[in-house]
Amino acid sequence: MRVVGIETEYGIADPARPQANPILMSSRLVEACRGWAAGRTSRWDYGGEDPLQDQRGSRRDRASAHADLLTDASEYDSAAGGVSLRRRRGSWEDPAHLNAVLSNGARFYVDHAHPEYSGPEVRSARDAVLWDRAGDAIALAAAARYERDEDGSVALYKNNVDGKGSSYGTHENYLVERATDFGDLATRLTAHLVTRQVYTGAGRVGLGQRSERAGFQLSQRADYMEAELGLETTLRRPIVNTRDEPHAERSRWRRLHVIIGDANCLQVPTYLKVGTTALVLSAIEADDDRLDALTLADPVAAVQAVSHDLSLRSRLPLASGEAATALEIQRALLEICRTYAHDADDALVLARWESVLAVLARDPMEAAADVEWVAKLRLLTRLRDKNATVDADGVVTPLPWDAPMLAALDVQWSRLGDGWAARLEAAGQATVLVDPHEVERAVTHAPADTRARLRGGIVAARPDLVDAAGWSSVVLDREGDHLEVVHLDDPHQASHPLLDPLIAGA
Repeated sequence: MRVVGIETEYGIADPARPQANPILMSSRLVEACRGWAAGRTSRWDYGGEDPLQDQRGSRRDRASAHADLLTDASEYDSAAGGVSLRRRRGSWEDPAHLNAVLSNGARFYVDHAHPEYSGPEVRSARDAVLWDRAGDAIALAAAARYERDEDGSVALYKNNVDGKGSSYGTHENYLVERATDFGDLATRLTAHLVTRQVYTGAGRVGLGQRSERAGFQLSQRADYMEAELGLETTLRRPIVNTRDEPHAERSRWRRLHVIIGDANCLQVPTYLKVGTTALVLSAIEADDDRLDALTLADPVAAVQAVSHDLSLRSRLPLASGEAATALEIQRALLEICRTYAHDADDALVLARWESVLAVLARDPMEAAADVEWVAKLRLLTRLRDKNATVDADGVVTPLPWDAPMLAALDVQWSRLGDGWAARLEAAGQATVLVDPHEVERAVTHAPADTRARLRGGIVAARPDLVDAAGWSSVVLDREGDHLEVVHLDDPHQASHPLLDPLIAGA
C-alpha cells in the first residue's frame, strides 16, 4: 500500500480545574512526554515546512495568511541533495518543550491549544491502526508523568468537538503521484470522503457547529465542513485540503492532507478510513473514469446530509442528474477498487469493506462492533430509555437528545484509558485488529519499511548526535561548528549509508 500517516489532536482538560489554560497544559504534557522518553527524543526541524503553497499552483501571501496556517516556526534555506552542511543558526524552532520527536518515528507536540500525536509513516492499513494506538498509549504515559511532575490532573479525549462550537482535527496523509492532476484527484475523491462517514463516523450528540438542534449524527467533523477546496484547516474547512507540502521529493510526490475525518476510538473505522481511501487513490492515479459517475452535485451539502441521516437511505443528488445513497456510492467504489488490490493487505481491506457495507445495508444497529457511531448510538439509546418519562396516559418519552447527560456521555466516550469506548473494547464488544503486545512495541519502535525507521532509530540509538529531525530530514551535530543535514526525500526509504551504522552502534 502507499505510504500513509495519521495525526491526532487530543482534547485536553483538567477535571479539577475546568478553566485551566489548555495551551499551557499541552505544553507541559509534551514536556512530560520528553521526560517519559528519558532523553530519547529530538527537537523538530522546520526546514521542510511550507504551509502556504497551494496544490492549485498559487502561493498564499504570508502577510495576509491567517496565523493558524503558519505551522513553520521560522524560515531558512534548506539545501537539496542527500547530505549537506548547515551552519548553526541558534534556535530555529519554537521552545523545545513544544516538540518531541520520538523513537517510534512519531512527533508529539503542541498544535495551537491541543497536544498532537503525528504518527510515523506506515505502509498498510493495519500498521496505521497499530501506530495510531501507540500514540494513544504514549499520550497516556505522558499524562501519567504530567500528573506526577505537576501534582495535578489531566484528562485526554480522542474526539473532534468540545461541545462549545470548536472543532480540532484528526488528519490523514497519503503519498500520491504528482503526475496525477490535482483537479481530477479532488473531484474524483470527494464522493468517497463525503460518503465514507457511514463506517468511519465516530458519532456526535447535537446537530450544527454549536449543537443548535437536538439530535444525533454520524460524524463529529461533518458540520464543520464549509468548502469543497481550500488551503485552510481551522476555518472555512474544506472537504479536500489544497496544502502542497509533500515532505518528499516534490517532482515525484504530493502529500494529500485529509482533514475531514473523525478521531476514532474503535479500530475498524481507522482501518477502513485509511485502507479504503488508499485504494480509491489508486483508482484515481490510474485515471479510472468510472469514478466520474459518482460526482456529487453539491458536496458540502452532502456532507451534512449523510451525517444527519441515521437511516442511511437519503439520496444524494449527483452531477449527472441522478441520485444515490451513501451506501450505494460506497458499494460502487468498492467494485471499482477491486481492480486495484495488489497484495494480501489490500484484499483484507476489500473484504472488511464489503462485510461492513453489507451489515449496514441490512440493519445499521448490527454493526456496533465495527462502526463507532453505531456503538455510541446503541449506548446512548439505552441511556435514553433508562431515563425515559411516562405521562398520565402511559406514553413513554425517552430522555431528549438535548439532555446534558447525553452530551456528557458523548465526551466521556472518547476519554483515553477509561472512556466508554475503551470499556466496550475491554468487554469484547468491539473488533480488535492489533494485539496489545504489538502496541507496546510500537510505542518505542518505528515501522521497519519506511523512513520512520531512520528517524526513530537514530533518535533511539544516538540522541546525543541528533540536533533536530523532521519528516524528510535528520540534522546531526557531529562537528561542533556545523550541522550535517541528512535528507530523506523518499518516504519508502528505510535504509541510509550514513544513518544505518550509527543506528547499529558503529
